[in-house]
Parts: sequence; structure tokens; C-alpha cells
Amino acid sequence: MTSPIFSWSIVLQLVIVGFALLLGLLALISIFSKYAPLQVNQADDTPPGSLGWPLVGKTLEYLKPHKSNSTGQFLQEHCSRYGRVFKSHLFGNPTIVSCDLELNTFILQNEGKLFASSYPKSVQSILGKLSMLLVSGEQHRKIRSTAVSHIGTSKSRPDFLRYIDKLSSSLTESWKERKRVPFFKEAKEFTLHVMLKNLLDMEPGDPIAPRILQDFLTFMEGFVSLPLYIPGSPYAKAVKARTRISSTLRVIINERKTRKEGYSRGDFLDEILQKGHLDDEEEVSIVLDLLLAGYETTSGLIALVVYFLAQAPKALQQLKDEHRKLRGNKADGEPLNFEDYKQMEFTMNVINEALRCGNLVKFVHRRALKDVKFREYVIPAGWKVLPVISAPHLDPALHQHPSVFNPWRWEDEATSKKVAPFGGGSRLCPGSDLAKLETAFFLHHFVLTYSWKIKEDECPVSHPYLEFKRGLLLEIEPL
Repeated sequence: MTSPIFSWSIVLQLVIVGFALLLGLLALISIFSKYAPLQVNQADDTPPGSLGWPLVGKTLEYLKPHKSNSTGQFLQEHCSRYGRVFKSHLFGNPTIVSCDLELNTFILQNEGKLFASSYPKSVQSILGKLSMLLVSGEQHRKIRSTAVSHIGTSKSRPDFLRYIDKLSSSLTESWKERKRVPFFKEAKEFTLHVMLKNLLDMEPGDPIAPRILQDFLTFMEGFVSLPLYIPGSPYAKAVKARTRISSTLRVIINERKTRKEGYSRGDFLDEILQKGHLDDEEEVSIVLDLLLAGYETTSGLIALVVYFLAQAPKALQQLKDEHRKLRGNKADGEPLNFEDYKQMEFTMNVINEALRCGNLVKFVHRRALKDVKFREYVIPAGWKVLPVISAPHLDPALHQHPSVFNPWRWEDEATSKKVAPFGGGSRLCPGSDLAKLETAFFLHHFVLTYSWKIKEDECPVSHPYLEFKRGLLLEIEPL
């Protein structure tokens, strides 16, 4: 009789071999697609371009990792050949790709009228059907307005600002005896703890916090991986991690609902439970959305600022001068407040320039609801539309020396009209102002405490979301 262990080992080997063959086949198709004769513009009104091979199209080429302060080889080649607006075949659909500022703005401003959010099924599976990123219409307005209302209030609330200041100070103090810091990892922990406090009144010492952090790390690894649900794959692990996070949140929410009347923590969860306008699934989904966005986006922004400042001594010196002046007007140990934040003018220039150069998010997914005429082109109904929001940030026609980190360019008010790192229209990221505030408070303590340099050859990578392959290892020196 055949051993069960032996049988399963053979099955496992066959699965691995089959998976390897599949990846090899996809790679070959990608190579052949690259060198296959490109389609010329057909006798229609769609933009010029090439749809590539059936099914696979050009998705693998498009998603190839590249430095986030560049548009990458795929877009460079296609824009050079066809212009800033072209057609391709991406994510299993005929697609209009826009690297044009005017068209990107037009798409984002016409959400729900001419275009709709349209993410691949793999993204829907991992985020959940009620994610703010995916829902539309009245449900999107209800969920988003809830988030915007809370964030708008909390970003100037004295007790929350004191908490961010205290956490920033304690984190930087904890590095005093260290020579090296895995910065991206530390930034992720910092931003998650800020959001856990804001949303769930949870302190870093809470035993649930490390478990949530680990699940989020697993979640993000799978979120940017090949979307194949195979046991043990990063994508499969991410789907399970999201299920665990949702279960943890559901337990917390149910405990709050059964608490004694009159007991209030004053956090976001209390707020939505008191209003009672969301159902059980929406409550879990909105908390998960805000945790994810506040954790991932803000940690990426902090890491980008520190990365670019390490290579810009003049900007770093002016930033230090601004924060020394602020600190000089405060008593010893006095925390920052919202009035201090409003005086951080050069800090805002630094943060905005890091967003322009670093590009936290490369593009968003949309679908044309009807035939849309734009200039001389028609975007056919049902086609995918990808506004590449990072492309105008790096366009030499819009920015002088776009690859150079130059915070002083933001002294020209026109710069802000050419940059949209948090999207736009009705889907503008609701937490963008909070992300900037957290970054500014952290920078205040960090730049007044340490000098630093990047230990290894490192750069931010778009995949399609921001990554630091080596975790942004810093060598730090107390001032």
C-alpha cells in the first residue's frame, strides 16, 4: 500500500512544478508580447496603442517593479511611442492608460457620472466587498462622510495631538542606544499604534496590538503579490490575515455594544456605534479601511521624507531651523499643538515634495460607464481606464527637473495644481491631512534628536504600491 505521506509529497511536488511552469509560460508570453509587432492605430477614435496578447495582454510588463521616482520602463516606452494617452490590455481588459494631468483630473472629477471604481476581482477578494475603495453611490457617500467627519475632528483634538506627540517622542527616545534602525518597520508600528488609539482607544501595550500588526504585515505582502490563491502563497496568506483582522475587530465591536450604558471611550468606534447608521459589516469594514490606510500610507510617507532628506542637506538644515524655532517658543517638555502645526510651513513643503517625488500610489482603477469623448479620442463604454496619478508628478513639461527633490518649488502655489498624490474627486483620500500631521509631529522629534544616513543602497520602489526592499535601514547618531 502506498504511504499517505509519500502520496501527498508527490502531489505537492506536482503542484510546485505546475506552478513553476505556469510562471514560466507567463514570462515567455510577456517576452514575446514585448517583441511582437505592435498594432498601429486602427481606424477608430480610440487612442493609439497596442493590446498585446489575448488574456495576458501587457499586465506583467506594466506591473514590473521600478523606482518610485520614475514612471518605469513600460510607461516611458509607451508614452514615447504613443503619447501620454494610449490603449493597452491590462488586468484582463482593454484599457485606456492616462499619464495626462488634464485627463486624470477629468476622470477623477467625474466619478459616478462618466466613470466608476473598477478594481480587479483579486483586489475585491482581499479588501472585502464593502471596502470604501470598492463601494459606490449612496453607500460610498455614507461610509466616506463618516470617515471624513471623524478625521476632520480628531486631527485638531488636543488629547489626540498630545498622544501623537508623546508617541513620537517616546519612539525617538527608544533609539538612543542604537546605531541602526530598520526604519520602515518602526514607522509602520508607529502609525498603526496611532490609528489603534484614534479608532479603538487601544494602547501599544495592549496584547491584541502586536497580533494586529503582524496580520497587517502579512496582508500587505499579499496585497502586492501575484493574485493566485494557492495554499501557502502570499496572496492566500493575505486573504486569511484579513479574515483574522476582521474577526478581531468584530469581537471588539461586539464587546463595546454590550458595555454598560453611559460608558464612553470617545474614539471613532464609539462615534459610529452611537450614530447607529452603519450595519455590522459596514462597521467592521470602515474600521479596517481606516486602519489599513492610516497604517500603510502614513508609514510610507514618513519613510519617503526621511529617505529624501538624507540626500538633501540644505533642505534638512532649513527644516531643523524651523523646528528649533518652534521648540524655542515652548516650555521644556511641552507637547506640540495644532497652532504649532499650522506654523510648519517649510515642513509642509518637504512633505508635499516627498509625495510628489516618491509616489505612494501609482494609479487607480476606473471603468467608463458610457462612451466618453476627450479631445480627439473616444473612451469606449465598458473599457478599463487607468489614470496614472504619479506620471504628471514626474513630467518635465509640468515640473522643472522633476526627478530632483526640491521643497522650494512649493513656494509657487501653481505646483499644488499639478500634483495629486491622494487621488481626487469624491474618492480623495479622507485621511490625507491626518497623514501629513502625523508626519510633521514625528519629524519634529526626529530631526531635533538625530543625524542619519541610509546604510545600504536603497530606493523607494513602486510595485505598484510603495515598498522599500531592504526596509530603509538607517545609521543614526544623536545630536
